[in-house]
Amino acid sequence: MIVDPCSAAGYDLPDLETGGLGGTEATVLRVATALSPRFEITHYQNGRSHRHLSGAGQLRSLQDLDEQQRPAALIVINRWKVATKLRKRHPDTPIFLWLHVYPGRHNRKMGAALKAADITVICVSETQARALAGFLGAEDVPPIRVIYNPLDDDLHPDATPRDPDRLLFASSPHKGLAEVFEQFAALRRDIPNLTLTVADPGYLRWDTGPVPEGVVFLGSLSHGALIRQMRRALCLFYPQTTFAETFGLVLAEANAVGTPVLVHDGLGANAEIVADAAQRVNGHDSAQVLARIQAWRRAPPQVSANPAFRLGRVADDWVQLLEHAPGMRPQLSVV
Repeated sequence: MIVDPCSAAGYDLPDLETGGLGGTEATVLRVATALSPRFEITHYQNGRSHRHLSGAGQLRSLQDLDEQQRPAALIVINRWKVATKLRKRHPDTPIFLWLHVYPGRHNRKMGAALKAADITVICVSETQARALAGFLGAEDVPPIRVIYNPLDDDLHPDATPRDPDRLLFASSPHKGLAEVFEQFAALRRDIPNLTLTVADPGYLRWDTGPVPEGVVFLGSLSHGALIRQMRRALCLFYPQTTFAETFGLVLAEANAVGTPVLVHDGLGANAEIVADAAQRVNGHDSAQVLARIQAWRRAPPQVSANPAFRLGRVADDWVQLLEHAPGMRPQLSVV
């Protein structure tokens, strides 16, 4: 059972093509779909109003959770208190907390609670796992495993021509867009033909301050439309210095289709997901950002996907985890 107590509304595979879906929800759907031939999956979602049979499993309302159900394993998205509450109902069931965020200061008790409840935390990067262990302290670290967020296996470069004057920001605006606007405005003083296209999934309103000239808002895009925007852009422009990603799926997707990304070095999982140092800069140094963009306009770098992020590899990692979990029974439900 996969339990998502965080979703604002129910979600399903068609939402990948209509836009507005967050990265966590998209990842859950892709992993559940990849696992469905091997496991029987039930996915409980906060905000869902009706049951539906999907390629990602049985989709049900969070209110449908029943104490009498006996899942082979439980996977809880982000909410550690929900995971520990479910442990009381299911004392012998393997339970995993699939963590896509960095916990805030008010969650310092989570380590001891998860350890006492024998709940394994699944982090989406080694960077996140190290940060979590340091946050919790040596005595209160529960078992931690790392399984990356997945890239579609069919994402590869194609012959789409790149526009050397076109930059792309493809994240929610709370992920540093105000700073990106400032960085872009500084770039335009030297390269006035530059444009910045902004693909905002639309699930969170955020004050980004004044919008510079040259910014084009694309709105909420389907996954396919976003990938087409990546193929056209000179780069994914993301040198903001404040929002730390636990993974950063759009960074990996851009590289998978041959598009370089410009990220701030040393922030969150940037260095792990964007292993090529040539794609990392000091986002506080406008001269360094300008130099990198000018160099790429002359000769774009050759970039590629990390094979460890491919969906096939990620699905295998989940299969190994679930099939070897202590007490695992033949069928799996996801909450």
